[in-house]
Amino acid sequence: MIRGGDIAKGTVLLIKNCPYLVVEREFVNPGKGTAFARCKLKNLKDGSVLSQQVFKTPDMVEDATVETITAQYLYSDGDSHVFQNVETFDQINVPTDLNENLQYYLRDDVDYQIVIWEENPIDVKVPQKMIFTVAESENYVKGDTVSGATKPITTETGLTVRVPLFIKQNEKIKVNTETNEYLERINN
Repeated sequence: MIRGGDIAKGTVLLIKNCPYLVVEREFVNPGKGTAFARCKLKNLKDGSVLSQQVFKTPDMVEDATVETITAQYLYSDGDSHVFQNVETFDQINVPTDLNENLQYYLRDDVDYQIVIWEENPIDVKVPQKMIFTVAESENYVKGDTVSGATKPITTETGLTVRVPLFIKQNEKIKVNTETNEYLERINN
């Protein structure tokens, strides 16, 4: 159990027997009445969001015990993505329907954080910035468009990203995985 005033960003709470991650937290101390924490919560099982949840400072809230494991991606077998714990070398099967977009970020040279609750994986945290190789790109002629123009490309994992016109096939680019936005070209 945790006091409402002690809830912080990153805390995992148990609400209606589901784990929720505190994504945002604002502490409010009104002139009259009890201070409280206003939180935005993300359901770690289905990804739904609860915004404007209020917890009064003295109230007790049940916190969930989750374990975070660093693992590397090995392969996918249709029903699950298989990861290997970097410390124990145990294999962890993550169901493919846990996060349907996860397939676009899976590479064997990247460390992922797998969140385990009650011995089951409930979330895979992808690094915020990743480097991809451009697999498919249309060529544009210089001067065809105004400055700041972009084009869609496809990475080696199948991810589609809008990039500046000067990006060519087989070049490496850095992408923000939260927004799928192009950040920069990586020179070898």
